[in-house]
Order: sequence, then structure tokens, then C-alpha cells
Amino acid sequence: MGFFTLALAGVGFMLIGTWESLLSSSPIPKFEQCPDRTGTEPGRKYPYSSPLTFFSIALLSFFFICNSLYSLIDAVNSKDRVGSPLQLQVLAIAFLFFMYAVIGLLMKFTDSIPLPSSFLNLIAFFAFAEEFLLFYLQKKDTVGIENRYFDMMLVPITICLFSTVLELRSPKSNLPRLGRAIGLILQGTWFLQMGLSFFSNSVAHGCSLHEKSRGNYTVRCKGHPEYHRGRAIATLQFNCHLAFLVVLVVAVFSMVSRKHGGQEGFVQYGPIGVETRSLNLTGQFSVDSDDEDDEEIKGGASVEKQKPAAIEMTVNGHGSHQ
Repeated sequence: MGFFTLALAGVGFMLIGTWESLLSSSPIPKFEQCPDRTGTEPGRKYPYSSPLTFFSIALLSFFFICNSLYSLIDAVNSKDRVGSPLQLQVLAIAFLFFMYAVIGLLMKFTDSIPLPSSFLNLIAFFAFAEEFLLFYLQKKDTVGIENRYFDMMLVPITICLFSTVLELRSPKSNLPRLGRAIGLILQGTWFLQMGLSFFSNSVAHGCSLHEKSRGNYTVRCKGHPEYHRGRAIATLQFNCHLAFLVVLVVAVFSMVSRKHGGQEGFVQYGPIGVETRSLNLTGQFSVDSDDEDDEEIKGGASVEKQKPAAIEMTVNGHGSHQ
């Protein structure tokens, strides 16, 4: 594939992931908060969609399609029996993402495709699943340290796959979209790292690149010490990428959330003292009113008791006078 191909793919994934993370951390416009309709009503807008995202995915997918066709021709001319089916797999994945972007643009701007909004997420799910199988089963050379880089690539792909499944179940939530954006950014940085590690002087000491065709290559080392050192370096590089991404995402997300003042739907907390004072005032008022009622009742009862006593004294006085 070459350094240029991996570098361009890495930059493209990082830009798309960054844009999606910014959109997911910003408040949702009111016209996009309408309930999701599973019917085939024409003229609706896809929830949380962005024309720039669809256009970028279409452009990057078209680049991968062209690159895979060129690598396929090179593999056929080089009589590489492994490189030809490998490029066919890459071509199928790129076509799925291209179809996802084109259908998304048509659903966004036209009414020619009356499909439910979850149909796009289903296409994305199959695309990420096929990409996962590509890197999981790509074991061209069992002693090549590029297999370790491919194994590390499964982590961001799994994040994207899991986030897409969550978005199918909760299309109104921004969290699945943010998770997929983080997975795309990590894929982009790791593509860039693979380009530097395979096709530059940054390759592990004692290892070298061997190419059978343009898309079929392996990185072999002189012996077992160099092989294990190369795998350990790949693991360390991925841990550094992951740690840097976590710090960057947390910092950017906190700044964006502070700028927008938080999203709607979250509980707004108020001072605890104000609520406590109001409860105390209410309790005092109820106690005072109860005391007054008790005093009135006692006063009425005492008056009623005094009346029979006064009548009895009057009667007794009258009898003695007679």
C-alpha cells in the first residue's frame, strides 16, 4: 500500500472522527429532536446526520476503491496469489462505506430513497464487521511483526462496531456517536503509525520490509530477540496512542461542554440551602397552626365546662335563698 496510502487513510479517519466528536458533544438542534420514524415517510431528515461527514466518507472510500483496483492489477501482474484476494476484500469494504455515504446523502437531501434511518447504521455495522474480519484473518506471514499491528487495529474497530450496535438501539443518544468517533480517531492514528513503522526508518531494529506486490508485504526480523522486541515496541506504541487519545478527548469534550453549557435533558441542580430553608419554614408554619388550633380547642372546652358550673351555683344559691 505504501506510506502515502496509509498516511492519507490515517489523516482521513482522524478528520472524520474529530468532526463527529465535535458534533456529538454539541447540543442537538430542535428540528433533529423529533421522534425517530421507522416508516418510509419521504422528506425526513436523518437524525444527527451531517452532509460533510457523508461527503468525507464518500471521498475517502472512493480513494480506497481506486487504490485497491490499482493494487489488484499490480498483484495480477506480479502473479501474487495472496495479494489478489486481499485487495478484493479491501475493495468490498470500501464499497460498503461508499454506499453508506451515498445513501446518506440521498436520504439527507432528496426523497428518492424512502428508507428508515436505521438502515444506514446497518450498512455501517456490516462494513465494520467485514473490516474486523479482514484484520483478524490477515495472517500472510506468521513470523511477521505486522500481525501485531493488525491485532492492535482490532481494538478501535471493535469500538466502532459496538458503538454502531448501540446507535441501532438508541438512535437519539449522542454517546454511541461519540464512541464511534473515538474509534475512528484511534484507527486514523494507528494507520499513520503503521505507515511510519513499515515504510520508513522507524521500523524496529533488526527488521526489514519485504514486498511481494503493492498490497502484499511483510516485516521480518533476523531472529527471535528482534521479533519479540518488534512486537513489544508495537504494543508500547499502541498504548501511547490510546493514552494520548483519552487525554485529548477528555480535554476537548470538557471545553466544548463548558462552552455550550451542557446539553438539554440533564438535571439542573440548585443550592441545597434554599430548599432546606423552605422546608423549615413550612414545618414551622404547620406547627404554629397546630398549636393555635389546640389552644382554641382547649379554650372552647374550658368555656363549656364553666357553663354547667355556673348554672349549678345559680341553682344552689336560689334554693338556699328560698
